[in-house]
Amino acid sequence: MPATDHLPIGKILLPVDGSPHALEAAAYAAGLAITTGAEILLVHCHKPFPKLLGEPYMQQAINRILEFSRELLIPYRRLLDEQSVPYTQLVLEGPAAAAVCRVAKIEKCHLIVMGSRGCTELQGLVLGSVTHRVLHATPCPVLVVR
Repeated sequence: MPATDHLPIGKILLPVDGSPHALEAAAYAAGLAITTGAEILLVHCHKPFPKLLGEPYMQQAINRILEFSRELLIPYRRLLDEQSVPYTQLVLEGPAAAAVCRVAKIEKCHLIVMGSRGCTELQGLVLGSVTHRVLHATPCPVLVVR
């Protein structure tokens, strides 16, 4: 019996933020994708675009945020490409936990694989981590990688 009969994993959502834990999660997700034949949905959520800036400053700010996001995704894309894992990437605006849960539902993801801590550990202690919020609000199982 193929592994996919035991683990019905066709699509893995991999939210990333540039942290070491996210890179570990990406390596784990790649291994799972290879084992199960799943594809990966690579997601990065950036801060909201500034609303109060006029042109050309608003466009310059948007360009900086999008360039930062593109650069942030490079090591994850490289890791997935090197292992020949099929993936699609999304760059989204707004709070990460809400976006991850929304995408998981819309895309009918079977599993979310994410790091246990993000880039700002202090924020996680004060506000509750993105991982914690995703664990409580997502429609699918979550695998947390340390």
